[in-house]
Amino acid sequence: MEWPVIIALVLGLPVILFPAAYVWYLNMGGIYGLIKEARRKRALRREQARAVSRKSI
Repeated sequence: MEWPVIIALVLGLPVILFPAAYVWYLNMGGIYGLIKEARRKRALRREQARAVSRKSI
């Protein structure tokens, strides 16, 4: 390869990869938030179920 092609690749790859990495980061953050929220809701339901079972005794 000639040097202009290598320079173009070196300069072009970050321009292409940065937006892809940013979108991936946003997706992973959203998935992490959903998992965290689901765990919180599950714990709340368990606590409410325990409270109801204590009242019925």
